[in-house]
Amino acid sequence: MRNHIWAILWKQMKDTFKNKAILIQFLMFPMMTIIMESAMNIEGMPDHFFVNMFATMYIGMAPLVSISSMIAEEKEKNTLRVLHMANVKAGEYLLGNAIYIWLICMAGSLVMGLAGGYRGEDLLQFLVIMAAGHVISIVLGAAIGVFSKDQMSATSMTVPVMLVFSFLPMLSMFNETIGKVAKFFYSQQISLLLNGLPGFDVGGECIAVVLGNVAVIVAVFGWAYGRMYRK
Repeated sequence: MRNHIWAILWKQMKDTFKNKAILIQFLMFPMMTIIMESAMNIEGMPDHFFVNMFATMYIGMAPLVSISSMIAEEKEKNTLRVLHMANVKAGEYLLGNAIYIWLICMAGSLVMGLAGGYRGEDLLQFLVIMAAGHVISIVLGAAIGVFSKDQMSATSMTVPVMLVFSFLPMLSMFNETIGKVAKFFYSQQISLLLNGLPGFDVGGECIAVVLGNVAVIVAVFGWAYGRMYRK
């Protein structure tokens, strides 16, 4: 099992540098954070404003889009069937992809945290919050990829989901009504945790919303995974 997972990790690493559409997902927000944090200095602006805003968008976009696109592409090219013939189980394939996406997203998160001025314990807290957010988005993206027939259908489902989870937290900063809706999504709770740094102010509402989101996402993934496996 371990050899299969490492083989998938290595395969995806090589494929990422060939696929510019996937590569840009991992680079865009870290680059934007570096540019905005170094170029913008507005009086009265909260500390870490740009890094916290882009970090939430990064969680809602990069892992979700990347893993759904990867899995849908493999299904479209019948690579999954070839891997199955090579005794690579669907669970091993999905886990290998998930670990790879998580690691590369965490590398981007580290760059963002450093660019945003986080250091020491504050940086560690930032990365812990980002790690949790990436895991949830990866499972959601994997569910979409597994459910989709091909890349086109994966994109059509991923885009609206991505827009909701990545942009609602940003819009909620400027609109109270949107904020009342956004608080029911895990990305908004991640945003609130980031804006509360240093320190973890994890209230009952945050725990309830995140666990509720996770339960729904895991249920959808389990259904989609079972559907693929039966095929």
